[in-house]
Order: sequence, then C-alpha cells, then structure tokens
Amino acid sequence: MKIEQPAAASIPQVIGTLPGPFQQRELARANDAVVRLAQLHGEFPWHDHDEDELFLCWDGTFRIEIEGRDPVTMVAGDVFVVPKGLRHRPVADEPAHVLLVERAETRQYGN
Repeated sequence: MKIEQPAAASIPQVIGTLPGPFQQRELARANDAVVRLAQLHGEFPWHDHDEDELFLCWDGTFRIEIEGRDPVTMVAGDVFVVPKGLRHRPVADEPAHVLLVERAETRQYGN
C-alpha cells in the first residue's frame, strides 16, 4: 500500500490569497496544534484565550500589547508566547504577517 505524501504549504503563496487584515488561513496541523497564517494591519480587539498562543513574525513589524505589561515588539524571525489568560492584542502600523500556533478550537477573538 502506497502512502501519499501531503503537500507542502507555501507561505508566500498563501500570503497572496489572504483577503485582508486579520483574516486567517490554516496551513498545517500537527498533533493537537494548528498553524495559521494571518496578515496584521491596524489594531486587533483586546481578547484572551484559555490556552497559550504562539506568535512567529514572518515579515514586517508589529507589537503585541499585553494588559498591564510593556508591549513586545516583533520583527521577522521573532517568536513570542502569550500565556493563557492574559488579555492582549496585536497591533501593526504597516502590514505584517504572522504564523500562529494554537489549538484547532482556539477562537480568533478569544473566549
């Protein structure tokens, strides 16, 4: 029996299909996690999650504002995890792209 190899996801190609800021596309699943790609531009609403959320800056620059803490500035190649339960929001003055690693059931606008 031949096992088919899954297709690789091309991040640059998927970026070209994003309809606008804060619209996500699922790239891959591994175990209990999903990798999503999104464009950031402007201010996302404040929210929190019942689980950690990993941000990997693919390109551009953005900041993650966290309630009661200093913002975290992200540039291409940076990784940051927002611990569960912390109110936060990403803010990008210019378009940027981010990979998000989270549970498949994680809601974009939080719990």
